[in-house]
Amino acid sequence: MSAYTRILMPIDGSPTSDRALDEAIRLARLDGARLRLLHVVDELSYVNGFEPAMAYLNDTLPLMQQAGEKLLADARKKAEAQGVAADSVLIVGRPGRLWEHVVEQAGSMKADLVVVGSHGRRGLGRALMGSDAEQIVRHAAGPVLVVRAAGAGQAPGALGGSNTGPIPPA
Repeated sequence: MSAYTRILMPIDGSPTSDRALDEAIRLARLDGARLRLLHVVDELSYVNGFEPAMAYLNDTLPLMQQAGEKLLADARKKAEAQGVAADSVLIVGRPGRLWEHVVEQAGSMKADLVVVGSHGRRGLGRALMGSDAEQIVRHAAGPVLVVRAAGAGQAPGALGGSNTGPIPPA
């Protein structure tokens, strides 16, 4: 019996997310698991306070939704091209933080594993930006694989080392 049958992978289109997607696809291929891709449209990150609300609702939000749909479609094609069955979920207009949506989705699909990318921020950057990956690790009911950004957590000039693993303490 394989270790994983249902893997959840939140994606945002960043290089770190792409790296985590590659790892999720690799694991799904090894175990014959099904992959669920999740994208959450983060409306608040685009609100600047200078645009009228109607312009935001009529112009910006539909563009964000279209970009999310394309991101998910491209990731599904990538997984399926490597023989991995994949579906996707796009969350738009629901309140809550990214990590809350990931934990909720993992529970509802009974995910055996959540694979998430992390930028590996520390110190002030982590305090200001927060860490969705850290919150997913803390709140998910099952295992979480954190795939760190290339070079994250390594000393300048360090060679080798793994970029996957738990988030280091602050």
